[in-house]
Amino acid sequence: MIDLHTHTFFSDGALVPSEHVRRVEHLGYAAIAITDHADSSNIHILIPNLIKAARDLNPVNTTQLIIGVELTHVPPALIGPLAAQSRALGAQLIVVHGETPVEPVLPGTNRAALDADVDLLAHPGFITEEEAALAAKKGILLELSGRKGHSLTNGHVVRMAEKTGALLAINADAHAPGDFLTAEMAEKVGLGAGLSADQYLQVRRNMAELVARLKPLA
Repeated sequence: MIDLHTHTFFSDGALVPSEHVRRVEHLGYAAIAITDHADSSNIHILIPNLIKAARDLNPVNTTQLIIGVELTHVPPALIGPLAAQSRALGAQLIVVHGETPVEPVLPGTNRAALDADVDLLAHPGFITEEEAALAAKKGILLELSGRKGHSLTNGHVVRMAEKTGALLAINADAHAPGDFLTAEMAEKVGLGAGLSADQYLQVRRNMAELVARLKPLA
């Protein structure tokens, strides 16, 4: 198990990083990304603090802590520059809060994210075929969300991915202990969105391959 999109109390989550990692270590996770909500006001706080936590925790835990951010409700014109700043600060994984149907995300956010140096477009809502094709070209993963509301368009995302060859990920978007996905629940999210059993296993491989490509902790 791997999850590439979760939150601690550094944004709107409930746990400190150490408990966050321990909760999923108990579930058998190989890796967990902490991707707290970010914009220009806090990336310089989030990323260095998470680097400190990862340096302490990774040598003594079996679950790898990945340093990430989720650029959230950022105006499209700022997504590219903020992604670059996040990389420079040491973020290993850049997530963008996509155009979920349950929040007033600015139109154009999905496209701006796909034009930038990011790794994952979270809950992309009614993503277009053209946008999915760009994600496929750039190797940016599209998220199937386990979170209430965001999950409404998972089936649409699967159809766009099937048409274009875009890669998928399944994430909890966890904010509290009860949000973390068990292996059984993660499979239900995938199969419920229309994936076959083989396609679900490919999603798990996509996520593992992305983690293997990430820049080592600075």
